[in-house]
Amino acid sequence: MPRDLYIIAYDISEERRLNRVREYLKAFSTGGQKSVYECFLTEGELYEVWRELEGLIDPEEDRVHCFRLHGRSRVHTLGIAVPPKDPDFFYFG
Repeated sequence: MPRDLYIIAYDISEERRLNRVREYLKAFSTGGQKSVYECFLTEGELYEVWRELEGLIDPEEDRVHCFRLHGRSRVHTLGIAVPPKDPDFFYFG
């Protein structure tokens, strides 16, 4: 099953919800920083992540954005940033 690279960014207004979202996304992330995570996901995993996030946020106060990066798109970096790489295997734990 192919995996695509997604960038998931969030702005959560309440600290407890923020921590829950952060800890949840870390399980799927191959990198990122603060409130932006790089996740290689199958279509099924993306659906699962999105459903879980819907239950973790307050839709009246919080924002979550998910961007799919096209496989032919070039990633531009500055400074010590490292382009995301699709690892040989994934561990969700």
